[in-house]
Amino acid sequence: MPFGQNEVRWDHACGIGPDGHWHGWFDVQVDGAALRRLGLHPTQPTAAVDGPSPPAWWHAAAERAAGPPR
Repeated sequence: MPFGQNEVRWDHACGIGPDGHWHGWFDVQVDGAALRRLGLHPTQPTAAVDGPSPPAWWHAAAERAAGPPR
């Protein structure tokens, strides 16, 4: 892995959702300096929005193609 032990943190939370099923959530945090070593930093061209978001139907179609939630 390209990151040191102190450069990445992840947390997991779980609980019963409004539908009565168990759900889990992950939170992953990576130190900014570690991302810079990989060339990922705020000044690189792909770090900024360069155009409008895709239309709403595009997102809806992607969610439908992903299948039902489990």
